[in-house]
Amino acid sequence: MKISNLAATLALATALVGTSFATPLKAANVDGPKVFWKISMWGNPRALSAGMEEMISKVSDETDGNFQIKIFYGAQLSSNRENLDGIKLNAFEGAAICNFYHPGKNPAWMVFSLPFLPLGDPQVDKYVRSRMMAHPAIVADMAKWNAVPYVSGLLPQYEILGKVPVPTTLEGWSGMRVRAGGGLGTAMEKLGAVKQTLPAGETSTAFQRGALDAAAFPFTYAHVAFKIADEAEWFTGNLAPGTSECGWVFNKTAYDALPPQYQQLLQDNRDLVMDVTQAAYAEQDAKNLPEFEANMTKIVYTDEELARFREIAGKPVWDKWIAANSDKFDAQGVFDAVWALADEAMKQ
Repeated sequence: MKISNLAATLALATALVGTSFATPLKAANVDGPKVFWKISMWGNPRALSAGMEEMISKVSDETDGNFQIKIFYGAQLSSNRENLDGIKLNAFEGAAICNFYHPGKNPAWMVFSLPFLPLGDPQVDKYVRSRMMAHPAIVADMAKWNAVPYVSGLLPQYEILGKVPVPTTLEGWSGMRVRAGGGLGTAMEKLGAVKQTLPAGETSTAFQRGALDAAAFPFTYAHVAFKIADEAEWFTGNLAPGTSECGWVFNKTAYDALPPQYQQLLQDNRDLVMDVTQAAYAEQDAKNLPEFEANMTKIVYTDEELARFREIAGKPVWDKWIAANSDKFDAQGVFDAVWALADEAMKQ
């Protein structure tokens, strides 16, 4: 019996030793101390957060788990309108922000919400926004909140979903209550709509209560993520009035405290975040658009109507925004930078 037990013990020890040699511990590609970061986000995981989740996984792998980052969804750490406040208070190390939730806190960032900017092509959009994150006015906006811009969420062009009546002409928007923020909301007001600035998570409920007629969101993923598609009866297929900026920022104190190799690791993976995010949007479109077309009325405006919309709600809105902000920062310079970078991107 003893011989049998000894043989079994030796066999087990041999197996364990063999296993340890067969699967050695993975060495970190980036050495460094143990660090844990919290990122504040509202809502559920979705296309907007897909790129950040991929980056987080990559950072963990590269550091053999020493640098851990976790996104806390559902406004567990802070509400969407107060994420910058939380950053300033050092309550967490990073956050998602949407410029239109707090225009007074990030006035230069509101350039991204102006209508009819040349950001419709995904690659042009990526080129422009990634470089605008380093623009002095954009950086200064965040500095006031002890934040540093990290990466754009590259929101797709907006379209609008709604309930009856169906605005098949531009005149049909008159009097409609439309959830739209920033310059996009101003553009809709030019058509006679009544601008509403509800948080994304409250929009579906507003539809159900009859307090809202239509809502502009990044097409198509956000309409599904926030259950707008569940309530809507029609959607605009080619209005493309503009977009906004929902990006990711880091707490400057926490970022500056990172060892240089961790900072570099974050910067080296900005393209990963953006590429995965755009791929997630495209994947959602492939699924959502056929369902939209099968279950809702699709509105397609004529070229003449679209040209009239741009004339009414394009340059006048740009000029008004520049004039209103010229005493706060170089608004004309920020606006011009977007167009200059788009021109660079199109020539590549």
